[in-house]
Amino acid sequence: MTLRVGVIGVGMIGRDHIRRLSAVLSGVEVVAVSDVDAERARTVAAGVPARVLATGEELIADPGVDAVVVCSWGETHERYVLAALAAGKPVFCEKPLAPTEGACRRILAAETAAGRRLVQVGFMRRYDPGYRALRAAVRGGSIGEPLLMHCAHRNAGVPAWYVGESMITDTAVHEIDMVRWMFGEEIAAATVLVPRRSRNGGGLRDPLVLLLETAGGILVDVEVSVNIRYGYDIRGEVVCEDGTASLGEPSPVRVRRAGLAGDPVPADWRERFARAYDVELQEWVDAVRGDGPLGPSVWDGYAAAVVADAGLAALRSGNRVPVSLIDRPALYAD
Repeated sequence: MTLRVGVIGVGMIGRDHIRRLSAVLSGVEVVAVSDVDAERARTVAAGVPARVLATGEELIADPGVDAVVVCSWGETHERYVLAALAAGKPVFCEKPLAPTEGACRRILAAETAAGRRLVQVGFMRRYDPGYRALRAAVRGGSIGEPLLMHCAHRNAGVPAWYVGESMITDTAVHEIDMVRWMFGEEIAAATVLVPRRSRNGGGLRDPLVLLLETAGGILVDVEVSVNIRYGYDIRGEVVCEDGTASLGEPSPVRVRRAGLAGDPVPADWRERFARAYDVELQEWVDAVRGDGPLGPSVWDGYAAAVVADAGLAALRSGNRVPVSLIDRPALYAD
């Protein structure tokens, strides 16, 4: 059976997912799209081809749509995910699950009441071959227990809508989820350090260093630099008792010219994580079609939102801020 998918939101990531679902993956087709920009929706739909629905709610209710992909602005995620849950339809929601802890808890309550998992959150780091290999090396036990992790999340630049809080809620949130998944522990506290500002940062407090403490005592530092100009550079190294493990360079080639040798740096997230997005959505399609296990859950989206809120509080106050989560519902037991 081919999974018939409707996509809500056809901005940059929505268009990229439509291309992926239509031309790269198997067992799935995009049959409907919706966007607040009706003309943009019609243009994108014509290239698939797919039907255009006036609203996300109409797309979710359409009997010809089996499952939903939400790529709209984060503030809209709660209402679309709740509508999909009410309709009993699987939904893949790009991060964030919702922009506030309260909204995430309402989604938790709705899915828990439904009694089965229908929602997957788009934390694509879990599907990157490098991160999967790093996690396997750390959990394999050959280099002892993990003690520290050093991370860097560097963007060449950011879009016009990007604000100071985005450095945590839109950028570092990927590391927040990755850390929970990497070590299988919740994050217990967050601190933010603010060094001298970059002249490239405009009004942003750029860069930042986010310090995370896991429940088991692992310390993680995350450098967030979002106007570093030279490219999109993601780094990670885990320090264990008997050795270290780190991500390799993303480029498989080294270029030599004009007396210099160098590794090409990805231009943006689409180039660096293209394979991760492919694997992520193919595994989601396969899970929905086969009633198999889904990936990152509503609980993961909720936990990431609470840690991000703690990071924002730490940024504003300069203090270490503890993270307090509700009890994990049985539906999300490991």
